[in-house]
Amino acid sequence: MKGGSGGGGGVAPAKRRWRGLAIAVLFLVILSMLVPLGFLLGLHSGFHSAGHMPLQRPSPSGDRSSHIDNLVRKLGPTLPKDVLKGFVNEAKNETGSINATPKTQQKKGIPIPPQVVMQPFTSKNISRINGKAKMKSDVDESEGFCDLKYGSYCIWREENREEMHDSMVKKLKDQLFVARAYFPSIVKIPAQSKLSGEFKQNIQEVERVLSESTTDADLPPEIQKKSRRMEAVIARAKSVSLDCNNIDKKLRQIFDLTEDEANFHMKQSAFLYQLAVQTMPKSLHCLSMRLTVEYFRDHLFDKELSEKYSDPTLQHYVIFSNNVIASSVVINSTVVHAIDTVNQVFHVLTDWQNYYAMKHWFLRNTFRDAVVQVLNIEDPDSYGKATLSHLTLPVEFRVSFPSNDSAPAINNRTQYVSIFSHSHYLLPEIFKNLEKVVVLDDDVVVQQDLSALWSLNMGGKVTGAIEICSVKMDQLRSYLGDHSFQKHSCSWMSGLNVIDLARWRDLDISETYWKLVKEQVSMKEGSALLATLLTFQDQIYALDRVWVLSGLGHDYGLDIEGIKKAAVLHYNGNMKPWLDLGIPKYKEYWKKFLNHEDQYLSECNVNR
Repeated sequence: MKGGSGGGGGVAPAKRRWRGLAIAVLFLVILSMLVPLGFLLGLHSGFHSAGHMPLQRPSPSGDRSSHIDNLVRKLGPTLPKDVLKGFVNEAKNETGSINATPKTQQKKGIPIPPQVVMQPFTSKNISRINGKAKMKSDVDESEGFCDLKYGSYCIWREENREEMHDSMVKKLKDQLFVARAYFPSIVKIPAQSKLSGEFKQNIQEVERVLSESTTDADLPPEIQKKSRRMEAVIARAKSVSLDCNNIDKKLRQIFDLTEDEANFHMKQSAFLYQLAVQTMPKSLHCLSMRLTVEYFRDHLFDKELSEKYSDPTLQHYVIFSNNVIASSVVINSTVVHAIDTVNQVFHVLTDWQNYYAMKHWFLRNTFRDAVVQVLNIEDPDSYGKATLSHLTLPVEFRVSFPSNDSAPAINNRTQYVSIFSHSHYLLPEIFKNLEKVVVLDDDVVVQQDLSALWSLNMGGKVTGAIEICSVKMDQLRSYLGDHSFQKHSCSWMSGLNVIDLARWRDLDISETYWKLVKEQVSMKEGSALLATLLTFQDQIYALDRVWVLSGLGHDYGLDIEGIKKAAVLHYNGNMKPWLDLGIPKYKEYWKKFLNHEDQYLSECNVNR
């Protein structure tokens, strides 16, 4: 019994202890519930819920406003004071406007900062180059890289850029761009089904209009109404609370697609530009075909004066060309400015395709007292080993290099360096009886008498040429490799060249060139440039720079006074004067030597 009674007395105090602990835990639980509830009730006195807006007038004492300021300072992130002030003022204005118009209560989302608006172009961010407006930073940089990648196409595109005249078409495209960004987010909101339907309808209408119209003149009469409806729908979409991330993603997707499309059109335009540069214009092809047909109808080919062609006492000019009009302009401009034309003999070296057209043209046209011989350089029966499988014209290399060692790539300068082709190295064999010739490229125009070139003393040099000291040999390292050149020696250019054929034969220049070409056959590009520069190293007589002004085929910034004073104008570059792409202000110096009354030129529309 004692043992039992002792055990029962020990259990009672234990139960009392557990009961006390249970009460304490229950008290803590209730307290933990009451504290947040009290905190929420306290907030409720100063804030309204996101889904419900109280209609009572705010207290005039401004307690609510100070309460918001205190909470922003306590709970908000660390932001600049002006930003916090803007948000707080925006919240005040929004609360006041909603209280003033209780019928238009809507569920409001989190306030977003004001949008960043692109500023209009001003004189601060626009510079004028050659009379055209350009953005300073981004545009200059993009144009620099464009020039490196696409060459003279970018210069031609910038100079021939047209102003946007179809403003309504552009406006519709901009509206469609914005509408496509908002539509995916609007369509996901069930409460905005009506708005999404209007959005879809307006997008389809604008897409249909743009698919049928490319200019403002093509737009239907009711287009202004459609544009206003689209503006209204976009404005309503902007007033709806949306997830900005979704709109941002959609805008980026559309932007990427637009950028890809722009890059595609850029490459396509550059390709079409190169195609236009390298393809004979339709009018010149028409002229060549007409002249070829007429050659076999007439019998003018019996009038050639062969005794003058090999007379070493006369002034012999050589032109490599497959262009009837270009070679005719060279000869005509030379003859017009010559003091004495009796001693002038022109040799035009061409290919099979243009041989008969050339012969007929120069037999039916006279150039004062000068005579013209047309030779087919591809005819093995006439010249034996001194023939090529096809005519090669002077080769032009586009060379880009920085203005100085520290200049960025976008500030690179571009030059077109023209050099001798394979055909030039057949001259000593074709003209075996001649000791001196002047070689003219078919893209030059002569403006002064050239007879002084025949009295030049070149000091034993093989070729007289214009040196281009803006292009040094060390700037052509990418083409020349590790071959030894004088670092600061100037490069030189074809266009106007005086050639001592006797000295050429003595030094066996042609054999040296062909050997170098075989050694550099592994080079994909630049082999002709390297072989020519190595062949004529220390064999160039520098002509006075007043003889030739080059760059009329790529440089828009040449001085007009300098053009008028130059003895020879060289249209080196892609924009030749007989092409539609030619630089308009330089074409007049070339066109004035065309016979605008010629029947064939008129019928083939060459006089444009």
